[in-house]
Amino acid sequence: MRTTILEHELSKIIDLARQAKRLDGRGLEEMRDFSIEVDKYENAEGSARVMLGQTEVIAGIKMGVDKPYPDSPDEGAISVGAELLPLSHADYESGPPSLDEIELARVVDRGIRESKAIDFSKLCIKEGEACWIAFMDFYAINADGNIFDAGSIAALVAFLNAKKPKLNDKNKIIKGEYDGKLELKRLPLLATFVKVGGKIMVDPTYVEEKASEARYSVATTEDGFMSAMQKGKGAFSFEEINYMIDLAYKVNDEKRKKILKLVKK
Repeated sequence: MRTTILEHELSKIIDLARQAKRLDGRGLEEMRDFSIEVDKYENAEGSARVMLGQTEVIAGIKMGVDKPYPDSPDEGAISVGAELLPLSHADYESGPPSLDEIELARVVDRGIRESKAIDFSKLCIKEGEACWIAFMDFYAINADGNIFDAGSIAALVAFLNAKKPKLNDKNKIIKGEYDGKLELKRLPLLATFVKVGGKIMVDPTYVEEKASEARYSVATTEDGFMSAMQKGKGAFSFEEINYMIDLAYKVNDEKRKKILKLVKK
């Protein structure tokens, strides 16, 4: 039965972690390799498909015109959504957004929003009347752990390539015509960690997540800014938190270099 196999796998994952080893042969500080496909979906203003190990997500951005929020009449906004499709894993089911999906969307959103990567004032069309809202949605196609970081990579790539549609004199979108790209002032990325058998490891697989005692994600930028963090289940010591933050800068810098080689900024 699957449950019996999973229990055996979890026990093995924990035993290996205590020896500073992992089932797939990676070091505790080693990310899985990832690949990117850009602008695969012609109806999106920006899109990306990301494979992080066996975890696969797709992301797309649609630009919409709406009225600014009352407390920020001279700014536009972003809206991030996440969906864990049932086809991606047996754990996920159809229906209204789950708590996992809500947390996933909020953590990715916060990493981008709080980094000030996007100048929302430049998304204002007419103060108090019209602004751009960038709707960024991403979907898990195959879930083998760490959808947080896969979604973060896909979101950044999609925003790097997002175009602003042209508007007519009534602020209606002219389909198929564009007026430049969105500007990003920073390049935020998430790094996610779990603690298994008392050891910290980055970029967990599905079975490592299931075996974990605690989870932590932190978003960093290339200029040393830490824009967001999220602790899941369990607890970490002060020293462990500092260790993960330091390592996040390192692994995110490595991911960012690869992204910029593959994507035109």
